[in-house]
Amino acid sequence: MDLMPAIASRTVLIVDDDLGVTETFARLLKLEGYQVRTANNAEAGLKEASLSPPDAIILDLRMPLVDGVEFLRRLRARDTERKPPVAIVTGDYFIDDAVSDQLRSLGAELRFKPLWLEDLLAIVQTLVVTPPALSAH
Repeated sequence: MDLMPAIASRTVLIVDDDLGVTETFARLLKLEGYQVRTANNAEAGLKEASLSPPDAIILDLRMPLVDGVEFLRRLRARDTERKPPVAIVTGDYFIDDAVSDQLRSLGAELRFKPLWLEDLLAIVQTLVVTPPALSAH
């Protein structure tokens, strides 16, 4: 099955306060044929998501002012019909169980940095092909 035509029409929003991560992820995904938009903070990411809902979101957990959990809460509260799938990507290996449970209940997948190219592509492909189900909570 040829995934390239399906990928070319898929938009991924990357929200991360680390400009190097944002640029690297964007460059790699563009090379694979995805349309990519970026935001370097949660507020800009929420604005991007509301202007044109993406097919998937790659989101950093630890950002200044508004973190990934609050971003996700606001995103889900704003868009009750269309819920773009989200992968939380973080370098923080010490995630509280309550936070992890909360992320899952908001429909996010949790992954850890650093990521290999193959890992990033697998995450995005999983999100756009078979997004994680939102919890009924």
